[in-house]
Amino acid sequence: MSIFSQIWTVSVLNFKSLRMRFWQSMVIVAGLGVTIGVLLSMLSMTAGMKQAYFSAGSPDRAIVVSLGANGEGNSSLPRASAAVIMDAPGIARYKDGKPFADAGLNTNVPVLRLNGGRTNAVLRGFGDKGIALRPEFRLVSGRMFEPGKRELMVGVGAQTIYQHMQIGDKVIMPDGEWPIVGSFTTGDILDGQLIGDAATLMSATRHPNYNTVLIRLASRDSLATLSHALTTNPALSVTVMRHSDWYKMVSDLNTGFLSMLAYVVGFVMAIGALFGCLNTMYAAVSARRREIATLRALGYGAFPVAVSVVLEAMLLSAVGAMIGAAVAWALYNGHQTVWGVNIFVLAVPPGLIGLGIAWALMVALLGGLLPALGAARRPIAEALRAT
Repeated sequence: MSIFSQIWTVSVLNFKSLRMRFWQSMVIVAGLGVTIGVLLSMLSMTAGMKQAYFSAGSPDRAIVVSLGANGEGNSSLPRASAAVIMDAPGIARYKDGKPFADAGLNTNVPVLRLNGGRTNAVLRGFGDKGIALRPEFRLVSGRMFEPGKRELMVGVGAQTIYQHMQIGDKVIMPDGEWPIVGSFTTGDILDGQLIGDAATLMSATRHPNYNTVLIRLASRDSLATLSHALTTNPALSVTVMRHSDWYKMVSDLNTGFLSMLAYVVGFVMAIGALFGCLNTMYAAVSARRREIATLRALGYGAFPVAVSVVLEAMLLSAVGAMIGAAVAWALYNGHQTVWGVNIFVLAVPPGLIGLGIAWALMVALLGGLLPALGAARRPIAEALRAT
């Protein structure tokens, strides 16, 4: 009999005996189920945030911020600098020669959450090209804000989180109340924000400078031309990045701590699950010692016996991981949440589920290895004599 046939035969016998060791086996299933469920629940926040940020960026656009800024709100571009930036080469232009670029504002406004408590929402100011630069922008209800008027639009995500965000409601600004005239969606991080006319907002919030300049590139390859022209200009002190790269950087900054925390918690819980796996598999080997010894006496090798023990641990761990992943997906996937001033949708994508299963299989491999070696090395005569 080949080694693969031996592994199959011994493994089938293992799995058939699981019914007699049901509650004992559930220690592994429950331990890995809870571990993977908690891990994926925590990682759903980072996955959702990354998804929202990645959707907001485009490789066809470039963003210009002040040198050293790691967020749009931390950037400051004087009006004169914005004019110089929008006159640089590498920018797509209309037939009349005007640049396809927009200087924008990024600030916060106090709001109330639906579940109570005060917080801040992101408030963006768009110029005359702000909407045109974002083909993903869709009007959901109401109308667009009018340039020069004290009017705001609200993202569909913000309407589900904040109070007084329906059309006709008013947002309190430093210069009075601004009515909400429409709602919009972009399918990304902007869904949780408010927008209005940049020039009017700058006057109302007393912001003398723009925060960013968003640019439609003449071609995807023209970023180098644009970057060289702006970064070598002694009158400017700016950073130029592809829009998609910018949001990847911002995403990494915002999700780095959360990812680290999730993996630390997952690692600590995995250690507990590992010991549970060790104890369960040692008990399983002890309960099956006569069966294993009989198989060895019939000519089955030590390696197939060891592999069958590891496979049992991995099967039970995979079942637990899938149960934990299913619970995490049911509870969190598609659930909207708030982190700081950003609103996004939690996500448990297939790749994350695969990571959880791989995590569980690694724990099973480590937890089943020592019991498997013990089963393979135990003398046949000693095992047969055991009662």
